[in-house]
Amino acid sequence: MSRRTAFFSDELCFWHSAGLHALTLPVGGWVQPPAAAGFAESPETKRRLKNLLEVSGLSPQLLLRSATPASEEDLLRVHPSGYLQRFKALSDAGGGTLGPQAPVGPGSYEIARLSAGLAIAAIDAVLHGEVDNAYALSRPPGHHCLADQAMGFCFLANIAIAIEAAKARHGLARVAVVDWDVHHGNGTQSIFEARGDVLSISLHQEHCYPPGYSGADERGTGDGLGCNLNIPLPPGSGHDAYLQAMQRIVLPALERFQPQLIVVACGYDANAVDPLARMLLHSDSFRAMTRHVREAAERLCDGRLVMVHEGGYAEAYVPFCGLAVMEELAGIRTPVQDPMLAFIEQQQPGMAQRRFLWEYVEELATRLA
Repeated sequence: MSRRTAFFSDELCFWHSAGLHALTLPVGGWVQPPAAAGFAESPETKRRLKNLLEVSGLSPQLLLRSATPASEEDLLRVHPSGYLQRFKALSDAGGGTLGPQAPVGPGSYEIARLSAGLAIAAIDAVLHGEVDNAYALSRPPGHHCLADQAMGFCFLANIAIAIEAAKARHGLARVAVVDWDVHHGNGTQSIFEARGDVLSISLHQEHCYPPGYSGADERGTGDGLGCNLNIPLPPGSGHDAYLQAMQRIVLPALERFQPQLIVVACGYDANAVDPLARMLLHSDSFRAMTRHVREAAERLCDGRLVMVHEGGYAEAYVPFCGLAVMEELAGIRTPVQDPMLAFIEQQQPGMAQRRFLWEYVEELATRLA
């Protein structure tokens, strides 16, 4: 069954420049300049995703929109004015480093505001009932950004800003965030960890990023105790482990919380060929996870579901994972075939490793229940 799905994007978001880097390392010393742009968080994964939606024939069946930048009022609900002033000054000066792995280019402040604005507009469209669900192709990403600290390619906390705007405009009492970016959603956690009105769930590769982080014992503080769940999975966990974690931990947590809106921090860097992680997901993994959260949203909150783009650095493969998500949201299958699917399916963990992972997830489920 087809659904009304909106896709929010803006060409300007592809113009954010992180300066001259080789993957994540600044050029200089022993790091040779790359032949092209070189930085892992490049516009190409996002642009190629958008292009695949168009050539597949899916785009004409979506509601295609842009948005206005997040207002200063929107930003100040999450970020202190001193941090915003520091960010804008660095951007206006032509760029520099705002935090760990957070290089800024000229105009990055305005583009980051637009990126947050796409997330705000996507949530607004769903809450107004204009569409069943929505996707925001936000760039730069946001889930690593703390209230007063940029890091990990993230300068504004897009999802947190959009949630706070939705609460102010629509009076939402409970929002759930499911973050399946392969890196921990530390920014989202830090912003909401002491609050009971936002459930924050992060599935991530253990010890990957922030370096050495696991987090299974961090459950929130104060009023937020129990509203923060971390699901650190071992490198190479693969498709079955992620789906088991969804079924045994994520979906029961959503049922207990009864959200009025579900937001997914939709990173694709758990794919099998990503340069910044070591997981083994493929396009059907993201399709299946999207189906699970979509069905949960239909049971719990009238289908109110918004996906906000986060990481994913394999330029050739991210588009196929993103197309699978969009097909599942819209209820439309295109003729596109994932050329890597069979190969990645052959790389999945063997029986002994799957048994270990099953026991590992079951133990996590018991601890987090």
